[in-house]
Amino acid sequence: MKSLLLKAFASFASLAGGSACADPVADFYKGKSITHIVGAGAGGAYDLVSRAVVSHMGKHIPGTPNFIVSHMAGASSLAMMNYLTNPARKDGTAMGMTNPNIALELPLKMLSKGGGRVLFDVSKLQWIGSPLQQPHVLWVWHTAPAKTFEDLKTNKVILGSTAVGGDNYTLPLILTRLMEAKLDIVSGYEGQNDIFIATERGEVQGNSAILPNLTSARPDWFRDGKVRVLVQFGTSRMRQLPDVPTAIELAQTQRDRDMLRFYARKFSMAYPFVMAPEVPAERVAAIRAAFDATMKDPAFLKDAERLGLDIDPFSGAQMEQLIKELNDAPRHIVDMVAEFIEMPKKN
Repeated sequence: MKSLLLKAFASFASLAGGSACADPVADFYKGKSITHIVGAGAGGAYDLVSRAVVSHMGKHIPGTPNFIVSHMAGASSLAMMNYLTNPARKDGTAMGMTNPNIALELPLKMLSKGGGRVLFDVSKLQWIGSPLQQPHVLWVWHTAPAKTFEDLKTNKVILGSTAVGGDNYTLPLILTRLMEAKLDIVSGYEGQNDIFIATERGEVQGNSAILPNLTSARPDWFRDGKVRVLVQFGTSRMRQLPDVPTAIELAQTQRDRDMLRFYARKFSMAYPFVMAPEVPAERVAAIRAAFDATMKDPAFLKDAERLGLDIDPFSGAQMEQLIKELNDAPRHIVDMVAEFIEMPKKN
């Protein structure tokens, strides 16, 4: 009798222990794939950084799912974000990388006029993290008539951009209106790689872009002096560009510096990984933890160094806090920035 009771207890303990040790997240992701949707064209920095991260991230997620990278360019990632937050699956098998302008969507309505085409609530998005804190830089081709930022005040330079409202349009626009730079902006290119090709063909003479677009996608340009970086748009100078001034430094008044600093804060989340609001909390937590682990993974860090990526992660929790701070910014600063980035009206 005693023996039977002991066997029964052992059997119960085994079942209870198995239940206690079960991992519903691992059970869900086992044998599945996560589709990571890049809100930009192939060949640019968003594509490069996305692939570098997700190639290592799966092994840190319970159940070790695979990743599939796809692209959905259009309207500075608005097309991708509308898809991610509406028709895409909300079970944790879809994730996106969006343009960092999304950080300013609530105060400035940058993705569409008045926010009418934004089919999601930015304040409810689930942030995973950003592997780099990386501002845009303004670069010009070596034959362009500008060796310093001051030259842009007297010599016209033609820049390429993707969509009106994206950083590679908005930042040059700010320079023309705030600092009297003579910049013509040609928009409509599908992705960063198309702007590179247009530069080589002589259609345009430069671009505003995230630095890895040069150091990784076109390392020979940067290495061989085929391009000049004239200004950077972060809150401080990057380690890689200690001699290039920030736009904040070049600004002439405190008002201008305040506006530029407000706008530049979004670059802390330069490559935002994001999931839809409806994804179950325990799966979001697992994806966040996997992202954080990837940022410390020696294999990932080795690949990042090879690609010229200066890893400086910004966590999902930090991104949530930044969104809140930007949304709570003083109204007069927001209104001034909105005035300066208002897009020109079509004739």
